[in-house]
Amino acid sequence: MRIVAASRAAHACGLTPGLTLADARARAGDVEALPHDPKGDERALDLLAAWCERFTPLVALDAPLGLMLDITGCGHLFGGEEALRDTLGAALRRFGLSARAAIAPTPDLARALARFGGGAIAQDGAAAHALPVAALEAGEHTHLALQRAGLKTIGDLAERPSHILTARFGADTTRKLARLLCCEDTRITPRRPLPECMVERHFPEPFLHQQAIEAVVAPLMTQAADILERRGQGGRLFSLSFFRSDGVVRVVRIETAAPLRATENFMRLFRLKAEKLADPLDPGFGFDAIRLSVIAVETMPEAEQRLDGGVDAQTDMTAAIDRLVARLGRERVLSFIARDTHDPDRASGLAPYEKRAGAWPAHEEGDAPARPLRMIEPPLPVDVVALAPDGPPAQFRWRRALHIVARAEGPERVAPEWWRNADAPTRDYYRVEDAQGRRFWLFREGLYERDSMQPRWMLHGLFA
Repeated sequence: MRIVAASRAAHACGLTPGLTLADARARAGDVEALPHDPKGDERALDLLAAWCERFTPLVALDAPLGLMLDITGCGHLFGGEEALRDTLGAALRRFGLSARAAIAPTPDLARALARFGGGAIAQDGAAAHALPVAALEAGEHTHLALQRAGLKTIGDLAERPSHILTARFGADTTRKLARLLCCEDTRITPRRPLPECMVERHFPEPFLHQQAIEAVVAPLMTQAADILERRGQGGRLFSLSFFRSDGVVRVVRIETAAPLRATENFMRLFRLKAEKLADPLDPGFGFDAIRLSVIAVETMPEAEQRLDGGVDAQTDMTAAIDRLVARLGRERVLSFIARDTHDPDRASGLAPYEKRAGAWPAHEEGDAPARPLRMIEPPLPVDVVALAPDGPPAQFRWRRALHIVARAEGPERVAPEWWRNADAPTRDYYRVEDAQGRRFWLFREGLYERDSMQPRWMLHGLFA
């Protein structure tokens, strides 16, 4: 058993990563050892990254021990970049964490200054000159070779022609050097995609009253609605993030069936959603920031007002669906969908409601024969008498009633989908009408002299 990570007090006693636990206990008898939990460390780092989104939405994991924040354009919200860094550091110390933070024009320089420069605010690549060559993070072999060549700092490397370093140590080393010197930049990949629209509010003192939440969320939605209105858009997916002073982040997501930017409608959905949360919005020690993000948007044309002041039926239906989704969850509000398949058993289905989920293809002249609206699942066996083995039915018996066929149309041959079940028998469908004018949809399962099974007749639907 070996040490993976050690505290500053342990480092002061000479207990460093890589040392065996037996040697550590021999050197210091009061060693407190805990089992290494890499998955737990990942979860803790991810939770910390979620909390850091209160400073900027562009937060990336710099595993295993770091976070990368793109604070471009965010410094003024906290009184400047230095004040932002100090606020972040003070909050981490309250959580019992020690951290070093640096601000630089490129992510690579910021990482190097935090790890090897003690943390600083750099305006350009000149701050990298005093860093050791270990800041390249190119491996022990490369670092040792550079030091043996008399190149001990990044400034020593910057004075050498880049083609010589590339020929000796590879293109990755010179590329890393260019990023440290701010000659080349690379963007971070945030853990969450950047929202289409985002508004937020920070508070000098955390507030504890849940009644005050709506007084903050409503103006945020009004502000977001103004932005969306200028773009001619409406929100389909909203995310409300509540940042607590103890580092916990609560997220409430609200989906809508149609584009939305009306504050009163949004607040109605928010109340329904908040009431049904399994874990209520507990303020804990207080919320010190709230952010509203519009993750998905759609074009939203201006709606004309009706002369009678009423509400369009489709709009009323959409509002009802939004309330059901907020109360029951999106996976429990379903709508019928049409699938692109010739298999009648799979031609329709149920899926979480979408605005256009109920759109069915129109039947036009020359298309495949129309199918009944009333389908029988599973199909029911019937006794059929046909004039020829592969001909249409002449009469059939269903539920002990004999039906004499007056007219028959078909067959519509439906072969199985080979990529799903190639061994399924072929079906011949017939639309038939009996002497009383009732219409049925029958099929013969299997083909004579082709399938090994004996063909049989089934009733699959009724025409209205």
